[in-house]
Amino acid sequence: MLTNIFTGKKVLFQGDSITDCDRDRTTNDLGPGYPAKVAEVYRCLNPGSGAEFINRGISGNRSCDLLARYEEDFLAVKPDFISILIGINDTWRGYDSADPTSAEAYEKNYRTLLEWIRRDLPQTKLMVIEPFLIPTDPQKDCWHEDLDPKIQAARKLAREYADFFLPMDGLFQRTIVKGARPEELSADGVHPTEKGHAVIASEYLKLLGLI
Repeated sequence: MLTNIFTGKKVLFQGDSITDCDRDRTTNDLGPGYPAKVAEVYRCLNPGSGAEFINRGISGNRSCDLLARYEEDFLAVKPDFISILIGINDTWRGYDSADPTSAEAYEKNYRTLLEWIRRDLPQTKLMVIEPFLIPTDPQKDCWHEDLDPKIQAARKLAREYADFFLPMDGLFQRTIVKGARPEELSADGVHPTEKGHAVIASEYLKLLGLI
């Protein structure tokens, strides 16, 4: 088990609104979502570890936005560990704003980001979390046509660049098969409920061998 993986380390959570989760951006607030739950459990299991947890998720972000804020919100932070969850808005904007991001563009953006991280922060451990869609809104069922190739791209890039890969789309489906109702996990299919965030945090910690 990697119980001390974050000891004395700076841990950065990156992504969109799922990671942001209405955090207070004027402070080092983690928000009420999965970043806070991961930090809480780790601190409970490893009191006095000296781990620093930082949330830089920003609501509405797409893969191109992570590139645009790389210097400020990745490189300047100098993290020892980064987890990234990005992709649902690359799909969503194609349906609500006629501003699509192709799977090819998503993969290119994400690959560029990961290459920059590997170049500039070679000792930093990296986790890729695949984007997901929870089946609670029938009007979003058609999104899979656009999202699924992006999920495959995230999986491909994780194999090439990441130290850890969290297949959350598949894990949420498994959670539902085991008896959870989709509505318990997300009201709109995109943004997790408290229980949905707890599932992400639990799987995150399991992947790292912390629980």
